[in-house]
Amino acid sequence: MNFGRPDQNSQGSAPADKEAPDFKLSGKLKEDTNTFRGVVVHYNEPPEARKPKKKWRLYPFKGEQNLPVLHIHRQSAYLIGRDRRVADIPVDHPSCSKQHAALQYRLTEFRRENGSRGMKVKPYVIDLNSANGTYVNNEKIEGQRYVELFEKDVVKFGYSSREYVILHDKVDTSELLDEDGESE
Repeated sequence: MNFGRPDQNSQGSAPADKEAPDFKLSGKLKEDTNTFRGVVVHYNEPPEARKPKKKWRLYPFKGEQNLPVLHIHRQSAYLIGRDRRVADIPVDHPSCSKQHAALQYRLTEFRRENGSRGMKVKPYVIDLNSANGTYVNNEKIEGQRYVELFEKDVVKFGYSSREYVILHDKVDTSELLDEDGESE
């Protein structure tokens, strides 16, 4: 028995050093971050992300002026913000965040009129906790929550005067034509 000091073993020598905890950076958290062109992207697509079959479009307006149409059916998500290195849809207004919002297509379940269930890819917008918010039909949406977008919804980012109307190729766009019947 050892009645000596508690830090000595029976031969009287000090115990072997236990391995000390290693608090250095392991890099495991960095593996989970989404970086693109050297910028950490604050948005990750959900597992139900899908590319749409419908040919959705964003029709941007600045006041009464029509801007070029954005075809938004070629990928499952679009990042919207001021940082042109990572934004799919750049917005230059100073009230918009570098990574302001994301337009995301999600596979969702729905119930048909006959009661059977089906799956459909629908567009959603999510505000990425931007400083000045995202608005759908002039109502501010909650941050980090998906909001479903429907045909003819109007989306605004921050305090920008640009409005984006979402439509797909099957919708009649004659309302967007000028008096001469030509698209502006």
